[in-house]
Amino acid sequence: MFGPGSQFDEFFNDPRWALAVVRATVLEAAHPQIGAALIDNSTFVAHPWRRLQNTFLSLRRMFGADDDVRQREAARLNRLHARLNGTDARDRPYDAMDPEARAWVVATLFESTVTMFRLSGQPLEQRAMERLYAEFQAFLVVLGDEAGQLPPTLHEFWRYYDRVVEEELENTEAMRIILYKLFDHLPAPPLLNGLPTLWALGRAVGGPVIGAITVASLPESFRRRAGLPELLGTQTLMQSAYLTVGLARFLPDGWIRAENIADLLALTPDSDDPRARTVRALHQKMKRAGAFLRLVTPFTPEPEPGPGPEPAARGGMRRDAEEFFREVLDQTGDGYLDWPDLAAMARELSTRLDLDEPEETRLYNAYADWWRELQSALDTDGDGRVSAQEYAAAAPSLAGPALIRVAEVLFDVTDKDGNQRIDADEYRALFRTAFHRDTTGTGTGTNGDTDSAYTRSAFVKDFLSFMSGRQRSTPYDPLLAQA
Repeated sequence: MFGPGSQFDEFFNDPRWALAVVRATVLEAAHPQIGAALIDNSTFVAHPWRRLQNTFLSLRRMFGADDDVRQREAARLNRLHARLNGTDARDRPYDAMDPEARAWVVATLFESTVTMFRLSGQPLEQRAMERLYAEFQAFLVVLGDEAGQLPPTLHEFWRYYDRVVEEELENTEAMRIILYKLFDHLPAPPLLNGLPTLWALGRAVGGPVIGAITVASLPESFRRRAGLPELLGTQTLMQSAYLTVGLARFLPDGWIRAENIADLLALTPDSDDPRARTVRALHQKMKRAGAFLRLVTPFTPEPEPGPGPEPAARGGMRRDAEEFFREVLDQTGDGYLDWPDLAAMARELSTRLDLDEPEETRLYNAYADWWRELQSALDTDGDGRVSAQEYAAAAPSLAGPALIRVAEVLFDVTDKDGNQRIDADEYRALFRTAFHRDTTGTGTGTNGDTDSAYTRSAFVKDFLSFMSGRQRSTPYDPLLAQA
């Protein structure tokens, strides 16, 4: 069911699957429970590229060959989902552990994969379709849900799918954001940071096209009921897009691998990845191209970013309160700071470090204590959240005792060997960037050279400087500020 040779493994690196995943995400967001959970808790608006990379990583773990990795990832997903519950705008409860909602997520991935082949003019054979369906059923079983949450046979699945589309899906806020806001305002991936003209130009063309293709590929009955407009010619455009993207399958083996592309998009020029040198050279050429475009076209680019991140050891560059609030604190992108924003930070750090349950819970609890401290200090109007104005008026309150405890817990869970030092490998596991530190108060080694390690006091100092002093930081910006 899993690993090399599975039907899923064969499709995972098909470039057409990128379009299918977008379509599946829209269908997921149209489910009231899933849509409400996305609006309240997800970082997909403010940090879509990070969310994409984490999704690819999770799918690779779940469908890989290593059963221990799969069980560990399933446990992590269940802990994550158990923390996501509440009520939507119509006071209807939602719970990410609801088995029917989780089954719908799996159903959309399966159905969109099947649709991907149909729209490409290569319908899946019945045997391959049944094999793929069995693999997605097994995925649910690994999560601990009863297999019966999806119909036992493929024939019954199509009746189930049509029923949910007809009776349960809605024109939710989350779905509208994906279709009409996310594509139009998609932030540049870290790879293209600093190239606003080229990114804005590409997004202005590509965003509406992806949105139109996605709408055209949705079930017709749902399109009509949700009032989603379909422009003349979009069906032809959609089929042409699937056919064109599918041509990438004929590139040499290894050129198109989903996780490699996701990693590349998340790559920053200062990374220690061997590809970073090529990225830096490419950046220079693309900047010159962007300057040329500004000269010859009336196209208005996004504002050029300020000075890039500097290493914390050299003091860094200041960012104003509004920018810090938007880029770092407001992880969900709703314009306010509340618990889901800090929970998103804890979730990202837990994922980076692949924490077990006790360590993960300790980190979440530390962030929860910090949220209570922030709420008490900054929430002046008592609405249960902190606005940008409330934050700017009392920003020094960020550096309270609870934030220090967050830094202490983060150091402990990063220091895997417990030697009270974060070495190069531990540092990379957290930040995925170069280990630039030469002296961090660690003393000297026996040969007189400085130890290349990160002490507890230095780690806590840098973390507090970033989170409360609004210092730009080479390691922390890619981790918590970039999309």
